[in-house]
Amino acid sequence: MNVKSICELIEEVAPLSLQESYDNAGLLIGNRQMEINSVLVSIDITEEVIDEAIRKNCGLIISHHPLIFNGLKRLTGETEVQRCVAKAIKNDIAIYAAHTNLDNVLNGVSGKMAEKIGLKNIQILQPKRNRLLKLITYVPHLYSDKVRKVLFEAGAGQIGNYDSCSFNADGVGTFRANENARPFVGNNDELHSEPETRIEVILPDYLKNQVFEALLKIHPYEEPAYDFISLQNAWKEVGAGVVGVLEHPEDELIFLNRIKEIFKIPVIRHTNLSGSKIKRVALCGGSGSEFLKDAIAAGADVFITGDFKYHEFFDAQNRIVIADIGHFESEQFTKDNFFEIITKKMPTFAVQISDSKTNPINYL
Repeated sequence: MNVKSICELIEEVAPLSLQESYDNAGLLIGNRQMEINSVLVSIDITEEVIDEAIRKNCGLIISHHPLIFNGLKRLTGETEVQRCVAKAIKNDIAIYAAHTNLDNVLNGVSGKMAEKIGLKNIQILQPKRNRLLKLITYVPHLYSDKVRKVLFEAGAGQIGNYDSCSFNADGVGTFRANENARPFVGNNDELHSEPETRIEVILPDYLKNQVFEALLKIHPYEEPAYDFISLQNAWKEVGAGVVGVLEHPEDELIFLNRIKEIFKIPVIRHTNLSGSKIKRVALCGGSGSEFLKDAIAAGADVFITGDFKYHEFFDAQNRIVIADIGHFESEQFTKDNFFEIITKKMPTFAVQISDSKTNPINYL
């Protein structure tokens, strides 16, 4: 197996185009054509993780947090990042990161947290906007089924739990081909009227080139008419955090103690408890304090995330319980995401979950 094949499996679920502008996800070290026998999955990259990959003969490490984040200007071994990069290169180990792109999909980091807690009816907490396009094109009636099929296969027409979504309207198109044209219908230098179907489909912006190439290959006209229109609609399948409901409401203390057990944490930093039941739960893996307002707006009874600052706890205003369980603790099950993504398509390929401790925070 080569590195490229594994990277493509991850990117099918979490396309790199979904990462935030400040991020550095993707293949960071190595060549996509490198042949590998096994993969090690981890949350972070440390020297201990590199040594583990060497010991286990893993040619690729997939981590959640990028090893190279702010860029490197030298490799002198002065920092752990530099030493990790040098050791990985020396031992022919490729390194790949799926960070905010995996945060921003429904079945990603936060979705895995929700699964562990047992939430139902999972939805994105803060959906992305301005990331959807509408493609409008016009084709002869007899070609409309063929064109729609190709557009759907290229990734267009997905809306929530539905695929093959399109709007169609019949009309008449007119054109006159000059002497240099090779018209599919009609004659040169003659005005022609053709019964046509207007097809509208929605697609994510990162699929624009792929869908456009598919359209050009199947469209019978020498000069097909089309428009890509940017939409302000919320993309409900992509964004930060998730919100869901418990099948059976729980007392606050019972719920928080269950969270401690699930995430194997010694302490939860939380706001005042009111004694009410927990039914609706919002959560965000990693640092999610900026999404508190979204959790309140979603009607959540509790918001689970990490890295809340002291003064940010006041923002709950007794309208929601904030439960800060820690950054690493909230993302620890991301290794399960990687394992499941790869083994679902390649059940016999060797994927090993790192047992190296990478959480830099200790509790006394």
